[in-house]
Amino acid sequence: MTTHTVTNRRTASSIFKFIQLAIKGGQHDFTTGSIRRAVFLLAIPMILEMVFESVFAVVDIFFVGKLGKEATATVGLTESVLMIIYSLAVGLSMAATAMVARRIGEKNPEEASKSGMQSMLLALLLTIIISIAGVVYAEDILRLMGAPAEVLAIGVGYAKIMFGGSLVIIMLFLINGIFRGAGDAAIAMRSLTLANICNIILCPILIYGLGPIPALGLTGAAIATTIGRGIGVLYQLYHLFNGKRILNMKLQHLLPNWPILKSLSNIASTATLQFLISSASWIFLSRIIASFGSDAIAGYTIALRIIMFFLLPAWGLSNAAATLVGQNLGAQLPERAEKCVWKTAQYNVIFMSIVTVIFLFFAAPIVSLINNQKEVVSYATQALRVVSLGYISYGIGLVLMNAFNGAGDTKTPTWINLFGFWAFQIPLAYTLSIYFNLGPLGVFLAILIAETTITFATYLIFRKGNWKTIKI
Repeated sequence: MTTHTVTNRRTASSIFKFIQLAIKGGQHDFTTGSIRRAVFLLAIPMILEMVFESVFAVVDIFFVGKLGKEATATVGLTESVLMIIYSLAVGLSMAATAMVARRIGEKNPEEASKSGMQSMLLALLLTIIISIAGVVYAEDILRLMGAPAEVLAIGVGYAKIMFGGSLVIIMLFLINGIFRGAGDAAIAMRSLTLANICNIILCPILIYGLGPIPALGLTGAAIATTIGRGIGVLYQLYHLFNGKRILNMKLQHLLPNWPILKSLSNIASTATLQFLISSASWIFLSRIIASFGSDAIAGYTIALRIIMFFLLPAWGLSNAAATLVGQNLGAQLPERAEKCVWKTAQYNVIFMSIVTVIFLFFAAPIVSLINNQKEVVSYATQALRVVSLGYISYGIGLVLMNAFNGAGDTKTPTWINLFGFWAFQIPLAYTLSIYFNLGPLGVFLAILIAETTITFATYLIFRKGNWKTIKI
């Protein structure tokens, strides 16, 4: 056996052991030592977490796609509105990550635990209102989104269950944000793994039926997803309260602590608005595309699910930057925090470059795995190829945005999104698709142009370094 072969085997063995360590999780100090090691210890479970989150969307659309384009369009329109709920979930999660990471960086796990529980209290109060409104007005919401009669006929039940299950959506995101802030990303990954396994098992059973279990169709997809997420939340709660992690939650931490609630609310409100501005723009884009028929909206829905499947790992990698920034600022190490951001961005560029190549050359075969209707495949393929041209810049932008959020500076990305999406992307999409008669292609081009411009603006602001002085 040659020396070269032995070296390769040792390298492969070291990499495998490192991946095992990252997935196993545990307590690590991310304010000292190798930045590369810190990034990967956090990024590996965070990437896997986001992969499993995206699997939810792909599994649902895979099984629902067999029910026809009306069912697919229903999921697309409902998901567009659910983006509002996801915005709240992500906003609360960002606030929890920033607060918990800062306290962990200050070596104060007791206050970190209090901050996490207060974020859960805030989420619970908000979700009750949202769930009730969603169930009561589900049909009106779909109609407002431009759903045709055939979609309304089969989609109201699905929408009611998805809106009514907002609690498990928000809690799954939020509690994972708490674990990420503590640097315990492995638990967040495992909760999504468990939730996905349950969803994958339940989806075909409840949609198509099995033995005495009747075929519930589209409604079955909603029930399966809600149950899967709910089981994931129960797993999270067990690990929050078992006293074996760095965070040691106690029921008395649920008593309102107004200074913490105020700080969380300030961060979460702008973080929610930040993501809401972004996701609500997708609602308007869906509304524009819906005017071109069911084939267009079905193709766009499938493309969006596939895009999210590949983008969520990049988002997971960028989440590592948020945790590292928060903990290092808490430890009074702003320069190390910035180095962590650029190292994370470097890895995200590599990943997004690979995704770009995949979409440019294999978009049609990927789409055909979900739906083989010619027009639907054509629209989805076009969307994937055009949007993927901006993936490298978008990967950098994700890291920089999450660096701001990890520092507790959620206002800066909010303003960037407001101008980038609402003052630029939406008018551009309407102009290209309607005024210049480019149809859905105009929307896809607008996404590419706007996302690239937003990343450039984010880079210029990040370089100023004001985020290093934020106190939370």
